[in-house]
Amino acid sequence: MLKQALGKVFSKETITNGADRLLRPWIYVPTSALHGGQVHWAPRSFFGVEDFLDDDNSKPYTYQKGKKSKNPNKHISFKQRTGAYMEPFTLDILISKRFVSASLTHRVTCKQVAVAGTNSKDIKAVLKSRCDIPACLAVGQILAERAREADVYTATYTPRDRDKFEGKIRAVVQSLIDNGIDVKVYLD
Repeated sequence: MLKQALGKVFSKETITNGADRLLRPWIYVPTSALHGGQVHWAPRSFFGVEDFLDDDNSKPYTYQKGKKSKNPNKHISFKQRTGAYMEPFTLDILISKRFVSASLTHRVTCKQVAVAGTNSKDIKAVLKSRCDIPACLAVGQILAERAREADVYTATYTPRDRDKFEGKIRAVVQSLIDNGIDVKVYLD
């Protein structure tokens, strides 16, 4: 894009502004301002954002700092390389003071396959409370039904650091297992 823009500018020999003053196109870049409906010309630096536009999508280049491994020669085991493909679905459970939600996510594509929560309209009306053990059992049952519709029969679950595998979380997982979803729980 920069080549095209410079080609158009250099194809014209001179450019004049409203005061019939000659401007050199390689020094001045047009910027518009609203002053009486006239376009004004203003000098820009050669190192402005305009000079660093991408040819494909006309956006400034962005550089993302990737995480560098502390040990670049570290061996990655076969299990680490193939785990996401052998056990592609993960179970994510969120229990707050007001509601319970659970979802099955594909690890490779990061797409949610099935979602259930007590905040949805169909479950809200049926339950007395949205955060007790019967609510957790209902979320597990509905999630299992939706997972079977999406042809998902196995999942893995690793509790977060702050979560203990007991009580409400265990109720959701047990409800999934009872309704036909094989859940592999990894406790550290």
